[in-house]
Amino acid sequence: MAGEEKTAERRGCLYLVGTPIGNLEDITLRALRILREADRIACEDTRHTQKLLTHYDIRKPLVSYHEHNELTRAPELVMGMEQGQQIALVSDAGMPLVSDPGYRLVTLCLRHHVPVVPVPGPSALLAALSASGLPNEEFLFAGFLPARSGERRRALERLRIEDRTIILYEGPHRVDECLADALEILGDRPACLAREVTKLHEEFRRGKLSELAVSLEERPARGEITLLIGPPEANSAAQTDTAQSLADRVDELIRQAKLDRKEALKLAAKERGLTRRAAYEQLLNMRVASDKPQ
Repeated sequence: MAGEEKTAERRGCLYLVGTPIGNLEDITLRALRILREADRIACEDTRHTQKLLTHYDIRKPLVSYHEHNELTRAPELVMGMEQGQQIALVSDAGMPLVSDPGYRLVTLCLRHHVPVVPVPGPSALLAALSASGLPNEEFLFAGFLPARSGERRRALERLRIEDRTIILYEGPHRVDECLADALEILGDRPACLAREVTKLHEEFRRGKLSELAVSLEERPARGEITLLIGPPEANSAAQTDTAQSLADRVDELIRQAKLDRKEALKLAAKERGLTRRAAYEQLLNMRVASDKPQ
């Protein structure tokens, strides 16, 4: 592995370097070495990254790379790497490209056959998931939901069928609205609000979505927030009107939640405690019964 890395260094390379999400001690020895050896360090906010470099006595030229300048900065960086430069890309916190800029630079590097090497580091979503107490065998990371209410609600509607733990990033000024929408659309699922993970005021609030909403009313949350929403509980099927036929419910989900028929059937089946196969057979039987002459 070390030999491969040295070969990449001789011909120019992009390193995606994970940096601390709060506690400056959360950085790998390899990340420190790459930052010391790089010709330039591309970062979202040069002032923020300079604090990290100063802490570890690293003196390297910094170049800003963020969503507002990546169209012009990405080609410039790739040209440097084609000439043999070693560029380290960092975000303000965690791994680059995870809800942060960098995708355009990576794809441009690959198009020009410039090696791209990940240097793993801290991640708020994984740290929060590990301590959330929610199922973690499978999960869905949905990043930041849209800021506009209508778009956010439509995004949550698409998540109604999801039976894995959902992980979201949210700002403190919008988390109460997000919780209210999630409670209304997804139902009162178990959840965890992780705040300021790895920092001095780290906090985990656990409970149902309704309980977290009350908690925020009593004590608003500040700082960086990761919101985790667990799968619906088995007895949540009682929330659905049992008098409504399966076919009507499928049609309603297609119309209101903008799901395709397969997804709508899966969700309607889950609400009734049925397997998708059993629900499909039930629909077929209903169709056959309705086709019979009276």
